Amino acid sequence: MKTKLIVGAFSLFGALAFAPLAQAADADAAQALAKKEGCLKCHAIDKKKEAKSFTDIGKKYAGKGDAEAKLLHHITSGEKVKMEDGTEEDHKIIKTKDVAEQKNLIAWILSLK
Repeated sequence: MKTKLIVGAFSLFGALAFAPLAQAADADAAQALAKKEGCLKCHAIDKKKEAKSFTDIGKKYAGKGDAEAKLLHHITSGEKVKMEDGTEEDHKIIKTKDVAEQKNLIAWILSLK
């Protein structure tokens, strides 16, 4: 019984210890995709540029069940977005059709709170 408890504790510790490494790899891939797709021309990670920061977007959608679907639609549809000066323009559609890359980008944005 004690052996199972000790092994379980070490397994949990190992999982928790390496979780940040997995998240960092996803964050690195998401940031690389955002740069490659030109997202960083208008968005910054933690400050406002021409558009809201990714952190502000993450906060806006935090805890909302439809957040992933809304963001996926936003980056793949070219819908209109309102600019600071009140004008509207088409949001750029990301070129990658790799759903895993798209979902990783969205998950990364939603993790920024």
